[in-house]
Order: sequence, then C-alpha cells, then structure tokens
Amino acid sequence: MESEQKRTLILILISALLFAAGLLLPAEPGVFRIVCFLAAWLVCGAPVLWEMAKGLFHGEFFDETVLMSVATIGAIALGEYPEAAMVMILYELGEFLEDLAADRSKERIEALLDLRPEKARVLRDNEEILLSPGDVRVGETILVYPGERVPLDGKLLSDRATLDRSALTGESAPAKAAYSDEILSGSVALGEAIALSVTASFETSTLSRIVKLTEQAKENKSRREAWISRFARVYTPIVAICAVLVALVPILVFSADATVWIRRALNFLVISCPCALVISIPLTFFSGLGAQSRIGLLIKGASHLEDLADVSCAVFDKTGTLTRGVFEVTAIHPHKLRSETLIDLAALAESHSNHPIAQSILRSHEGHIDKSRVESVEELPGLGIRASIDGKAVFVGNARLMEQAGAKITDCEHKDGSVVHVCEEQTYCGHIVICDTPRENVKDLLSSLKRLGVEKTVMLTGDKREIGQRLAEAIGIDEARCELLPEEKLRAIQELSERKGRGALAFLGDGINDAPSLACADLGIAMGSLGSDAAVESADAVFMDDRLQALPRAIRTARKTIRIARENLFFALIVKFSFLALSLFGLLPMALAVFADVGVTLLCIANAARAAAPVADKTP
Repeated sequence: MESEQKRTLILILISALLFAAGLLLPAEPGVFRIVCFLAAWLVCGAPVLWEMAKGLFHGEFFDETVLMSVATIGAIALGEYPEAAMVMILYELGEFLEDLAADRSKERIEALLDLRPEKARVLRDNEEILLSPGDVRVGETILVYPGERVPLDGKLLSDRATLDRSALTGESAPAKAAYSDEILSGSVALGEAIALSVTASFETSTLSRIVKLTEQAKENKSRREAWISRFARVYTPIVAICAVLVALVPILVFSADATVWIRRALNFLVISCPCALVISIPLTFFSGLGAQSRIGLLIKGASHLEDLADVSCAVFDKTGTLTRGVFEVTAIHPHKLRSETLIDLAALAESHSNHPIAQSILRSHEGHIDKSRVESVEELPGLGIRASIDGKAVFVGNARLMEQAGAKITDCEHKDGSVVHVCEEQTYCGHIVICDTPRENVKDLLSSLKRLGVEKTVMLTGDKREIGQRLAEAIGIDEARCELLPEEKLRAIQELSERKGRGALAFLGDGINDAPSLACADLGIAMGSLGSDAAVESADAVFMDDRLQALPRAIRTARKTIRIARENLFFALIVKFSFLALSLFGLLPMALAVFADVGVTLLCIANAARAAAPVADKTP
C-alpha cells in the first residue's frame, strides 16, 4: 500500500470514529453531535473539496467530485448532517477501494513483467564480475547460476540447460535447451549453472520489449473504453442539469415543498456519478491484458483484445507458424557436377543469412565454409539469394529466381519438400530438397478454432502448390494460397479482409518477411518473434514463444474479458437509471443513493477482477 493510500485510510478511520461518536452523543442539546458530524464530513471531504476546486479552476464542472461536494453541502444546508458525513465517508471509502483494486491489478502485471535482474555475472579476463545488465556488451559471456533469472538474451554456450520460462510463456513445464539455442531473458536457470553469449543489449532484450509493449497497451484504449469516456462527458452534465430541474420545477411551477424536492435532487446527484462505468470498464480490460500475458501473449492495447475476441477469419503463414520451421536437407540432386560442389556453392551463398532454409543448408554442409570467397550477398525476398563467389554470380532460390537468372531448371522427383535451385551465372547446377514438418497438434488447434466460431482458416506460403495443398489437406486448412511473394501475401490479406464480412481477420506469422502482412491485418500476431524488430513493431500482439496451440485459449480469455465488460456496463446502467427513477418519487433514502454510486462501483470492480484470471487450458 502506498503512503498516499495509507493517509487516505487513516482519514477514513478518523471520520468513521467521529461519525460513530456523533451517533452515540445525546440528541439534546445536539451541538456536540453536529460538531462531530461536520468534523467527520470535513476530515474525509477536504481532499474531495480540494479536487473539486482544482477541477473548477481547469473548467471541469461536472466530474464526480463536483457532484459529491454539491450533494453533501446541500445536505448540510438542509440540516442532514449525518447523511452528509455518511455520503462523504462512503465515497472516500469507495475511492480508496477502487485505487487499491487498480493497484493490485497493476502489481500482478508488473510482477509478471518487471523481472529484469539488477545484476549480471560477466566473464572478463577470466574473472567473474557483477555489472548492471545495461553495461554488458553484445558478444560477452555471462554466467547464470541455478535459481537465478537470465538477465539478457543470449545463445547457450553450455551443452544443455533446463529453464523455467513460466513467467514469459505461461508454460509450467521446464524447457530444455541445447548448445547454441537462443535463451530469452526472464527465464530461470534450473539444475546447473549455464553460460551464455549475449546476443542483444539490455534495451533490446526480451524483457525490455515486454515492458515497452505493456506501456503501449496502457495507452491504447478499447472501443468500449473510448465510448465510456465520451458517454461520461455527455452524461454527467445532463444529469446535473436534470438534478437542478428536479429541485426547481416542482418548487417554482407547483409550489411544492422546497426541502423535499431539494433532498430528492441531492439524492439524484449522488446516484448519477458515473464512477462504476469510468473505473470498472478500463479495469476490466487492464485485467484482461494481464490474463493474456499469463498465457504468453502480449497485446499492445485493449482495442486489439476486442479484435481477438471477434476473430472470424484466421490466416496463417506456413513456415515457422503451421510448421516447425526446422528444415532438414533430405536430398541433393546435382546437375553435371558433384553433390559436394553443389552443397558447397549453396552454403557459401547462404552463409550470411539467418533464414531457416539457409541454416538447414549450412547444417548439411558440415565442413569448413571459407567466407572470404564470398564477395557480396543480396537477399531477394520471396526468391532467394544472389551472391558473388570467386568472381561469379551464384543464384540460390526458387524457380522464379532461376528464370530471372536465365537458367533452365530440371524437375524434381521429390514431392514432399521445398526445392532450392542453384545456378552459377546462367549454368544450372542442380537442386536441394528441404523438408519441414507440421507442428504437433496443429490439426486439433484448427478444429478448436472452428468450434470457437472461426469461420475460415487460410494458409499463405511461397512454397509450390503441390506442397502447400498437401499440407492444407493433412491439417484441415480451409484454403491454401501458394507460390506467393511477400507483396502477394499482402494483397491476399487485403482481399480476404474485404470478403470476410463480420468479425476480425487475424494474421499469424513468424516475423520473417511478414511485417507488412502483420500491419495490414485487423489483428497481426507475431509468433515467437520478440527478437525481430520489424515483427514487434508491425504486430498488434506477440506470442512470447512459438506455442501456437495457446491461440484458442487466448480467444476464449478475450471473450471472457468482453463478457465481463458488458456485464458491468449493463448492470451499472440498469441500477443507475432504476435508482434515479425511484429518487424522483421520494422512494430512495440517502443511504440507498450512496449504494447506487459507491456500492455499484465496488460490485463492478469485484466483477472486473475476474478478468485477471485466464480461462482453463483445454488445449489437447
């Protein structure tokens, strides 16, 4: 609890004691009772009156502090001292509990996100020294002992490691890693000490990116939150004017009892405060964003949470999303040269690329790669690589690239893999067959999406039509669009978005050449791409690892959040308008008027807190 909250709680307790003393004092002569009630009102009401004065100075004439101050001052003017004190005490108690609930929700998320260790163990000159993570340079070696949290992203230098990544991905089972695997900051080392080669600075590490994404999420309001803000700006002055009319019209037109109608108008003011809406709806979405982070999905804002709940068309990149993205060379077919020469040329051309296909060729080569022979390299998105090797132009890529290079290819007898062609100048050298496999349970995942009401699933790939169609049939994808360049993927998403009708279109990609598509979709989700600047900047949400099977759970959690927000909205409005009607007929004492404001707000906040827990995992 913060110091300001402690002071507020102390003031509430003092006011409550003064109020209780006023109730216990004798009715005659009554002056001491009035002093106790006024003191109770002033102790709790002073901060409210000060906030009202500041608001009036800045032109805010209709916020809740103005309504509450006018209502209680009016009650005092009518001699209703206990009611005035009780309203102010309950109002401040409600504000205190609201702040406490919001802080608890924020603390739950910050506890998840603010995991960055203050120190890193760095090896320099064969000595272990403790430094701030911000002072560690990329390429340096750090040590992480059992039970310690990894301070920076890095590649594993140890033979193996066991890691607890639950804070990042929501996956409770320990994760295994082998030599050269990428280790994300925020993971906890289990079992034995490990060494890492730092691959990202502190500012660009996984945890720093998570914090940045969370800050963006706070600034991005949902459509319902924006509507509530606009509603409150219109609603509050309207009800304030209505309260004035309730007081004046019966008195001036019908010569009614002024005391009765002024009291009803004051009740009207107390009830009309929109606290339940303007506090509980944003709190619901904030809690919902925290629930998503617990299952490994970071969403940049509440508006994207609404899109996730409303997905009707799911579009997937193939490689690295629906498939493992771990390629293996399964066949080498040279043309008028030896297999060793073909794989050597391909490995030299791909030696500067981080693409999964390039890495598979490099693993297959197994020998020494003399990079000094490579004079220049140019990556051609959707086509392949053009390199200058030993003074000659070498092209490694798909059939389209061979056509551009002027080389005549030969067909491949293998139908289950991707074919990488190689030519030197215009001379065709042969091709390499590389295979990828579908992710585990991807078929069950697509079935789960159908049960959730996702009407259409589409796969986009640059692979040959035969390969793409075969995979689509095997896993249950509705439509496969193959042999696409990155700009063609973008056009496909634009077309699908226009045709989809109701709901939102979500695109899921692994972040390699997918940035335009991620940005174009209603909801762009990057898969395990916290290391990719383009993907993180373009996507609306980021899975912190590549566990695609968490998607149905994320959708169900988003829908739970939206459902809770609707419950709060309708409950608050129904109770407010019902009590406003009762107050006009004098059927509502001040105590129930307070409940209509503070009580409804607290009930809505309690309901909003349910959004902080993700739904149960039903993934097969």
